[in-house]
Amino acid sequence: MTSKLAIFACVIATAAAADEGTLPLTYELFETAIAHADLEECPHSLRQQDTFCRATVHHDEVHVFVFSEDGDQPLIGFYSYPFEKLAGALN
Repeated sequence: MTSKLAIFACVIATAAAADEGTLPLTYELFETAIAHADLEECPHSLRQQDTFCRATVHHDEVHVFVFSEDGDQPLIGFYSYPFEKLAGALN
């Protein structure tokens, strides 16, 4: 397993744990560890007030991470979009 793949697997595992409310992933950690794109807006299905989104590409999916603007900017949501469904999700 390459180091980038190992880091990505750790982020995905951390994101899953964060969804359960057990382990916060802050944007500061995410920003320094993961190559990503800043999204101007979150996909419609993930939009919430006082949040921002970042995206990564891995294999045939785009992974969107939703962070709160409050406090340490914790991860509050996560969703993976297969490439074939991506256009509809971003509209």
